[in-house]
Amino acid sequence: MTGTVVNALVIILGGLAGTAFGRKLKPERTETIVHGLAIVVLVIGITPAVQTAGILGVLICLVAGTVLGELLNIERRLDRLGDFLRARFARGDGRGTFTEGFVTASLLMAVGSMAVMGSLDAGLRGDCSVLYSKSVIDGLMAVTFAATLGVGVCFAALPVFVWQGALTLLASRIAPFLSDAVVTEMSAVGGILLIGTGLNMLGLMPKRIQVGNMLPAILLPIVYIPLAGRLAALL
Repeated sequence: MTGTVVNALVIILGGLAGTAFGRKLKPERTETIVHGLAIVVLVIGITPAVQTAGILGVLICLVAGTVLGELLNIERRLDRLGDFLRARFARGDGRGTFTEGFVTASLLMAVGSMAVMGSLDAGLRGDCSVLYSKSVIDGLMAVTFAATLGVGVCFAALPVFVWQGALTLLASRIAPFLSDAVVTEMSAVGGILLIGTGLNMLGLMPKRIQVGNMLPAILLPIVYIPLAGRLAALL
């Protein structure tokens, strides 16, 4: 839970700093910092990705998981959820700026591949490096949003804490039942998704990578590794 606690605290501090001093921060400087963080995300993703015991298994899980994610249209559903919440809460309540800051920041910080992968990493391996990197990114976003939308951004720490905390606790509960091989391959798949996230942050791709539709791939090694072992034994 350490990574999630740090993430929530950084969001609060970033929101407070943005409310007080955010207007003095030049957009071009923020963009440069985000690009630097994107490179760090790429490095974090490459590290577990190259530790896979078999790239074929990672490829199968990634393809199958992406097909499942495309069928479920996860990315689009998340976008629609965000659009609905903004339309529902960001107008006509007399506190539009506060609520819009809370809703917008919550969606960007809680609903995303780094939140899922970071929480799983923390629960399965006790590695909070992804969540720590996400904390820095969220802190910068909190400063930026709070500068224009106010202190409501700080309260995004609550859904982030609940969501990531729940995922981390769930992952820690199932970790004893997963083999080292399964955890390694889950991390490898997650690493590839982090590389996609980093590329999106840098804006290097002509079309944004739909990382959200790839999220089911992270869980597929739980099925693939035992199945591949049994098939190998039969052959």
